[in-house]
Amino acid sequence: MVNGLVSIIMPSWNTGAFIAESIQSVINQTYRQWELIIVDDCSTDNTDEVVSTFNDDRIKYLKNEKNSGAALTRNKAIREAKGEWIAFLDSDDLWQPEKLEKQLGFMNKNGYVFSYHEYEKIDEDSNPLNAYVSGPDVVDKRKMYNYGYPGCLTFMYSMKYFGLIQIKDIKKNNDYAILLKLCKHADCYLLKENLAKYRIRKKSISHDKIMKKLKSHYDLFHLCDEKEVPVAFWYASWNMVYGTLKKKRYEKNK
Repeated sequence: MVNGLVSIIMPSWNTGAFIAESIQSVINQTYRQWELIIVDDCSTDNTDEVVSTFNDDRIKYLKNEKNSGAALTRNKAIREAKGEWIAFLDSDDLWQPEKLEKQLGFMNKNGYVFSYHEYEKIDEDSNPLNAYVSGPDVVDKRKMYNYGYPGCLTFMYSMKYFGLIQIKDIKKNNDYAILLKLCKHADCYLLKENLAKYRIRKKSISHDKIMKKLKSHYDLFHLCDEKEVPVAFWYASWNMVYGTLKKKRYEKNK
């Protein structure tokens, strides 16, 4: 484990149209001590070609032998991580240049081992959607089970404190599965600053119908978090309610 090094976890699958911009947002970081671990899940587009245009020793590009899904792909990338800190950036999202510097400063100053920050939404062409997303100042275990407030592109944790985190193979909500593991050991603290851009895509798997969303949340709590059937169903239902409340309270127009 390398002190001060941030290991950035980036799974990829058919994001050749976006991944260059995502990688560049990492290269543009004012904090320079990072490694970017990209694990491609058998893309059929030009992802290989796009990634090959970047000549930076801090970028590690790995490929799955067979299509494995985002959960196992993230697991593989985390196992490869050498850093003291773990952060996540999907291959179609973006970071502001001072994201790592400001978030690490926030955590080191306050002695936090788990944090997240605010972000904004953009469309497929990187145009702002004038939507600003925040969250509670502190997300403890109870709040995290109510709803996965930290966006995947915003949270960071200490590898020294939490150790190796691996999750079960679920198709969706695998970033939320990581949050559920982390929240059992430490609270997550909010840095009140917009440091990232979350891309809304028309074909994103996060845009499901209500019943499909309910099923994916049930799988998260039952299969991944190993809750009994009634408890898993309760959390899944409650999660849908809090998702609506979150949009009303923490998502604002800029």
